[in-house]
Amino acid sequence: MKSRVSKRRVDVKGKGKVMILKHAREVLQIEADGITGVIDRLDENFVKMVKLVHACEGRVVLTGIGKSGIVARKIVATLNSTGTRSVFLHPVEAMHGDLGIVSADDIVIALSNSGETDEVNMLVPSIKNIGCTLIAFTGRVNSSLGRQSDIVIDVGVDREACPLGLAPTASTTALLAVGDALAVSLVYEKKFRASDFKKFHPGGSLGQRLSVKVREIMLTGKNIPLVSRGDTMRDAIREINRLQLGATLVVEKDNILSGIVTDGDIRRYLATRESICDRPVEEVMTKSPKTLGPDSLASQALSIMEKNEITILPIVNPAKKVRGILHLHDILGKGAFRFNGI
Repeated sequence: MKSRVSKRRVDVKGKGKVMILKHAREVLQIEADGITGVIDRLDENFVKMVKLVHACEGRVVLTGIGKSGIVARKIVATLNSTGTRSVFLHPVEAMHGDLGIVSADDIVIALSNSGETDEVNMLVPSIKNIGCTLIAFTGRVNSSLGRQSDIVIDVGVDREACPLGLAPTASTTALLAVGDALAVSLVYEKKFRASDFKKFHPGGSLGQRLSVKVREIMLTGKNIPLVSRGDTMRDAIREINRLQLGATLVVEKDNILSGIVTDGDIRRYLATRESICDRPVEEVMTKSPKTLGPDSLASQALSIMEKNEITILPIVNPAKKVRGILHLHDILGKGAFRFNGI
């Protein structure tokens, strides 16, 4: 039986193409201008909000309806994934019992571009009665919502990208961007690390990488850059160039780790001396580098790298014999996820 679906030829040339691209670029420019305008208006209120949320002993409760409600749900997801406990409260359901999830220790962030959304404003007296802090994300600072809030974040835009001025476009983009700015600012305040991110993403690709053992992702065999004590720095540089890992391990008899030569070691040496190629590697190498065992978790390796600001870890057994080498890219992923360097 032949398909009834018509296989029309789509014309992507001519005047139609020009107009579509013209309109699309106008939309993106309007939305970009909206975000730029919000950037220019960020002030101490934003700082105060970040400090309050960081110190919050309860949860961050976001509320909004319509498109603002959808944006609020996304902000909740971003906050939760970066270590800030958050929940979405539907303003209508709140008036029928769900307000019970809010406590005095919480912070409520209400999203309303106009600041006159009835469903949201009806919640305000109850929120104030509970005793929690109320923050408004609104395009009208002097609106009903703005006047009743403890902190007001001005997310107003000059115009919507919709040619009819009806569909929320630039305004919702600005709301979403400020929510991301809050979440990322809290990442810095909390000193939130990738290893912490893993706790909240056990099923994601990063979570899976951080949950495996080092032996599953470390480079082994010929993929380990190695030179021996007594070799010259010319040998070390060749070995660094061979595998492009930015370092080579220095070993003694039976592959016992003696040190590591990194690009940074080379730069620091050359900063005070002129010649390096004929110098022995032990003169340049970092002695007693940070190491890890092959049965450690990738999350442990990442924590060590973050704490010490390094990208390479020699993998050794208890006797310090080299078993592999681990690069930051092998944890976070560079192209396909690799096992044992394959």
